[in-house]
Amino acid sequence: MAQDSLPQTSASPLPTGRRHQAPVSPAQGAPARTQAFVEKSRAELEALAQEGLVMAGNSFSSVLFLKCERSSVDASSADDATSFPDSADVGAPAPLPLSGEDGRALRASLVALGYAPEDWVALSTLTDDGSPLYPMQLRRAICALDPQTVVACDAPSAQLLRETYAEELPDLQDLSQAMLDEGVVAQVLGMRLMNLGDFAAALPDPHQKQVMWARLKKLRPLGEPY
Repeated sequence: MAQDSLPQTSASPLPTGRRHQAPVSPAQGAPARTQAFVEKSRAELEALAQEGLVMAGNSFSSVLFLKCERSSVDASSADDATSFPDSADVGAPAPLPLSGEDGRALRASLVALGYAPEDWVALSTLTDDGSPLYPMQLRRAICALDPQTVVACDAPSAQLLRETYAEELPDLQDLSQAMLDEGVVAQVLGMRLMNLGDFAAALPDPHQKQVMWARLKKLRPLGEPY
């Protein structure tokens, strides 16, 4: 029977997260150009982290989640280095993005769609002091992370995504794509963009969870499933 609702999340520990996790180095013997690309991206991400951008997950992942969130985190909220927040981030002024129930549900959904469990990265659209990102900051972050798919998980993130690609979106012939309407996939600069809607608010409502799952199913892996 085809699955028509969000997959159940497991009780296993969440993957290790950091405010910024540097890209994994290429395998030994990789071409020098690949090494140069990794080092360039690493420097770009480190610069963005210095500007207060808050990230979690893995660099160069297929899917980038955006969410506007910020709350206090202290040592009492950390369990160990395998849970959010990472022990290296205890006492940080902002939490890791998507560290709650909504993040677990999104990651479980990716796995159900055929993505590898680690094939995700999340970025808060607020800096670590609570200031909103500028469109150019988000554009730089997306360029450095190089995802195939970008998913805005709430209205503020969707609006920032519209502003970030304000020059490209009006060129799309489909008005719903150009406006980044909820649940619509827009192709911009070789990426899939989606305004998912308020994912966290949808979780308590069984019908809205089905709506979210139907939208996420439009974002199946572009290559072979994991």
